[in-house]
Amino acid sequence: MNDQSGAEISPKKRVIAYIDGFNLYFGLRSRGMRPHFWLNPVALVGSLLRPEQQLAVVKYFTARLSGGHGTMPLPERQRREAKRARQAMYLEALETLEGLEIHYGHFLEKAQRCGSCSARWMRPEEKKTDVLIASHMLTDAFEGACDQSLLISGDSDLAPPIGIIRKRFASHRVVVAFPPGRYAAELQRCANAYFEIGEAKVRRAQLPAIVVSARGHQLQRPAEWT
Repeated sequence: MNDQSGAEISPKKRVIAYIDGFNLYFGLRSRGMRPHFWLNPVALVGSLLRPEQQLAVVKYFTARLSGGHGTMPLPERQRREAKRARQAMYLEALETLEGLEIHYGHFLEKAQRCGSCSARWMRPEEKKTDVLIASHMLTDAFEGACDQSLLISGDSDLAPPIGIIRKRFASHRVVVAFPPGRYAAELQRCANAYFEIGEAKVRRAQLPAIVVSARGHQLQRPAEWT
């Protein structure tokens, strides 16, 4: 590629971003960033790129929360249903964004028991998200869909696919952006580069207070997130 003067211009490096939705959420929560939960992932990633990089797509990985069921105490059931409703509204808002793909894992109810009083309860446990992220990262690298991978997560389980990509494709860079409050030494060691996402980046990458869904519904930032 050449400019009008005949000088060669290097093509921009194509970047695919992979966002571990729950890891990012819990990182924000651990840092008291609840007012920033109404996050625009595409805007956030765009603010992290360098001039020589070009965003191909943002892949957002999450799982839909389930509401409370009849065997739960009423306060817990109401709390779960409120969280589920907030997440459903947020995900519907994300569906309006160009350049964003949402990929879903799922939750399983896992039995828990108190060691001191033997009380039993069911706790939802997220499944498949890290496997989905690893699968997409590896597939995209092997198919040449991007030149660089940007992983937003602090989950050390994602170190093996990064190692495979770097061993198989020497020119392919993998950068880890740790969410606020999240860090994994294994990811730091295996990535080409790493950094922590600052609060200012998150604060500036917010969705409008009201988003109009594809069906014409008004989706408003939850009051609990203001």
